[in-house]
Order: sequence, then C-alpha cells, then structure tokens
Amino acid sequence: MANGGRGSSSGGRAARKDPYLGFNFQVEIGSLIVGGFSSISGLRIQTAVESRREGGVNTHEHRLPGPTSYTDLILRRGMSDMDNLWSWYQQVIAGKFSRYDGTVHLMDRTGAFLKQWHFRSAYPIAWEGPEFDAASNQVLFQSLTLAHDGIFEA
Repeated sequence: MANGGRGSSSGGRAARKDPYLGFNFQVEIGSLIVGGFSSISGLRIQTAVESRREGGVNTHEHRLPGPTSYTDLILRRGMSDMDNLWSWYQQVIAGKFSRYDGTVHLMDRTGAFLKQWHFRSAYPIAWEGPEFDAASNQVLFQSLTLAHDGIFEA
C-alpha cells in the first residue's frame, strides 16, 4: 500500500477499522471511579461442555452446553494513599461487607467510551501487596481480586 498500510476512504475503499488498544481504561465500582489501574485481568466467561451418548448411536457423542462460570477479576495498580479498596477488603475480613456492581470502561485516545463490561455483585477475596527490592526504583504495585456473579457487555 502506498500509504504505509493505513486504510483510507479515498479510491472507493472503506476506512480501515483498527483493533482497540488496551492502555486506556478505568474501573467503576458502585458509582465511584476507583482510580486508574495498571492492568485488569479475568474478563473471562467459560461454558462447560457435557457429552451425552445416545442409545444405538456409536459414531459420536452429543456435546451440549453445561453451566457457565466466570473467573475472578484481578485489578492491579500502583500503591498510593487512596485506600478505599483496602478498606472494602478489611470489611470482608471482618464479616461485614457489601457487594457492588461495577464496570470496566475501555476508552479511546480522547477518553470517549468504546466498550463497557459490567460485573455483578462483586466483593474482594484477595489482596496482594508490593514486592520490595532495595536495588530497584520501580513503582510499588498492589492487586485486589474480586469474586462476582457474572460479566456482561453493555
């Protein structure tokens, strides 16, 4: 391509739709934007497959969808004095906690929302603190793992 591989609408060609970039996102839990995260993992849904045999059919098994499960979400960010997620986890430890719905927002370079994934009834189940290394000047990271009752795309 003469234009360096970039699509254009000139010459009767449709504009190219590039894949989304994964660096611009934010997380909302309850109705609060809970800060910027370095990474989010666990946006995964998986449906089990159950095999069924049919009497007299020896050539194959029927494969049917079974229960669907959702993996835990892991939110990772640099440590700061913002401790609302730590406080939420401390409530779980004390046995007095609340579940919250939340959303992962994927945004474009201008900050406009591209896609959103909602999760239901989340609560923290694990916290991991930073790794200290006297020979390093890297940012200290913490992570919070959330259990939830499902993910759906908005």
